[in-house]
Formats: sequence, C-alpha cells, structure tokens
Amino acid sequence: MLELSNVTSYYGKTPIIQGMSLSVDKGDLLSVIGRNGVGKTTLAKTILGLTTRIDGTIRVNGADVSHMPSHRRAAQGLGYIPQGRGILPKFTVQENILLGTFARSDGAQTVPPLVLELFPYLAANLTKRAGTLSGGQAQQLAIARALATDPKLLILDEPTEGIQPNIVEQIQELVIRLNREMGLTVILIEQNVEFAQRAGNRFVILDKGAIAAQGPIDALTDELVQKHLTI
Repeated sequence: MLELSNVTSYYGKTPIIQGMSLSVDKGDLLSVIGRNGVGKTTLAKTILGLTTRIDGTIRVNGADVSHMPSHRRAAQGLGYIPQGRGILPKFTVQENILLGTFARSDGAQTVPPLVLELFPYLAANLTKRAGTLSGGQAQQLAIARALATDPKLLILDEPTEGIQPNIVEQIQELVIRLNREMGLTVILIEQNVEFAQRAGNRFVILDKGAIAAQGPIDALTDELVQKHLTI
C-alpha cells in the first residue's frame, strides 16, 4: 500500500525525517508514536507532499508519488486528518465534506452515504456553520471530509487531541471500526500509548526524525515505551 525508501524530508534546508524506510501493507493499522518534536507530523506531511522537498522514494500502490503535488497524491488514495483538524469555520458542514470529493477518482460530488451513516449529528446539521461545532463534532467533520475523498489509506494525526473526554472513546472506536470492519488501511499518529496499542497491529517509534523501533504491536513493550516515550 505504502512504501518509503531511504526518505529524507526537508523544511527549507533542514532535514527533519532522515533516511527513513518504512512499509505499510493493505489492511494495516500502523501506530506511529514518539515524544513531541521527533517528526511524527512531518512524516505525515512527507507522505502527502507538504514539506519543502524530499530525497528518496515514496510509492503508493506501486506508483511513485515522490514528486507529485499533494492533490495528485490524494487522487492516488491518500486521505489526511491533520492535527488541529483544519476545517473551514465559515463553510457549512456539507461544504466542508464536499471539499473532500474533489480528490475522488470517480468524479462523485455528493456527501457519501457512509458519512451520513457514521455521523448522524453531521447528517442532521449539514447546513450548520462548521465554526459553531464543538471540538468532538469538528473532529468528526474532519474525518468525514477525509472519507469523502474515498481514501485507500487514511492518515490521522492525533485524532483525540483537544477533544472532550466523553467523545474521545467514540473517536477511538470509530478509527478501529474503519480499519477492522471497513478494511481501510490506517496510519495513526498518537501520543496515547494505550490507544495506539489497542488500535494498531503494527507500531513505529520515532526519535529525532528516524525509526527507533518497530514491529508487531505485541512487541511494543513497557521497556520500549519507557526508553523512547518517557520524558
């Protein structure tokens, strides 16, 4: 599904991700964890073509996307829920969702039935301004917009950050359902190790822009967590 080969990614002239090789198979839920500032968000932006430049190769379903612009990568099947959600507050719920359809390969420009099924609150409030939503509702909208792209691989950057506690579990269960029941391949960037362990079948720990450890989720031991994530 996704393969990074010896990828170094830059902001300006500064390398942030350094010499990284990583693969994600179809159906995986890869939990990407690490301390603040180690390159987790930059990894997502590298995959999506949102850094200054890269060395190395990125392939999606065998296609070399290393130098494609972001909109063409989205058309290859990459969906993204950024940290902070990135919804447009003056647009309605429906307008935000429809923005995702511009990346679809089938040309459909309607709110997908799956989105209406997964998010009944959004379905009942399509004309509401997005800026009036709560944090949890806005995160649902960000996920809905990404699903509207008809992604094959979904990248979520800390999807439960800043969300009221009673909604966190709903978001967590939704992420797991998208992977387990709907077969969506997922990269989950997360600081909550318990959620990362429960959701993922594989993990990667980043440190200083490089992979410090990786493997099946059962290999994510307390010792690794203590070494690489404890401040």
